[in-house]
Amino acid sequence: MDSQALMHSIIQRVATGPDLSKDIDFEEAKAGMQGVLRGEIEDVQSAIFLIALRMKRETMEENEGILAAFLAESDKQKVNVDDLVDLGDPYSGYNRSIPISSFLPPVLAELGLPTVIHGLDSVSPKFGLTHRHINQALGLSVDHSTAEAKARIEDTSIGWSYIDQASYCKGLHNLVSLRNLIVKRTVVNTVETLIGPLRGKNTHSILGYVHKPYPPIYAHLVKSSGMDSALLVRGVEGGVIPSLRQKGLMVSYKGTDEQDRVDIEPKSLGIEQDMRAISFPGELDVHNNIKELADYTVKLGKAALTGERGMFYDGLVLSASLVLWHTKKAESLVDASQMVREVLNSGKALSRLI
Repeated sequence: MDSQALMHSIIQRVATGPDLSKDIDFEEAKAGMQGVLRGEIEDVQSAIFLIALRMKRETMEENEGILAAFLAESDKQKVNVDDLVDLGDPYSGYNRSIPISSFLPPVLAELGLPTVIHGLDSVSPKFGLTHRHINQALGLSVDHSTAEAKARIEDTSIGWSYIDQASYCKGLHNLVSLRNLIVKRTVVNTVETLIGPLRGKNTHSILGYVHKPYPPIYAHLVKSSGMDSALLVRGVEGGVIPSLRQKGLMVSYKGTDEQDRVDIEPKSLGIEQDMRAISFPGELDVHNNIKELADYTVKLGKAALTGERGMFYDGLVLSASLVLWHTKKAESLVDASQMVREVLNSGKALSRLI
């Protein structure tokens, strides 16, 4: 069956209302999504496919099939490092708070954990401040090929890289305009952060989530993607930075086996803050001031990397400590926080912003 005939069949089954819609299997989800990524399906049918899956609620098998399509259409390369951290922040960005996680890769690299962070410029539903914007504000290239990103990570003086979706999965990036017209979240938002275009000997997926049912779902998808472990953090705006003010949950997985579940208490790591995150300055918003917000983030981030105390510094301490603990580079979160503070106070991570 060619891709158009398959999609016609899929839509007939998944888009028949709340009571009659039927699930599709792994191979159909994969082949249907590959047809979309290759430009073989008209936009209207592509949109119906994604919306209908969301309306009936995707099954795990469908999620895995969509992810398999993304993996099949992506440029993936092996990186010659023992442990690689893959930061999977939401691609639609942040629309209320400063993304501290943009500065997590150079800190982790200085701590001996090579790190890749990925994203794109702007996409529905948030159209927020993204890691691409912040790397541009840093004056760094945001259009590395997968091979160039691999070389940066293998270079021990750098040890990290941003890589854009347009570089490693062009077919998926071509859907941005259609996704913007769809407006709401689809399965694409759920699984695009799990492609992992770069893989180490062991690859650790660090993901944020908001809704309580998501950790086991994400753990299952991380395993399906071929990555080795997952750390699920209940983070601000669905990202990987927990609240700096109150307890937050993190769940550590190896494969689909839950290894540990911890309520993170910031005060136990010496973090005393009255706010959960750094809010955007009142006069700036994502609709009109992306460049100014990116510049503001860079100013705060560079200050934190030189040891200046504050919410940005504490956000890096908290999030980097979780990653060190999850990857077994520290025996406890307290030990990990001391290691992170030493790096920040030394200012050494700042030299990796190249």
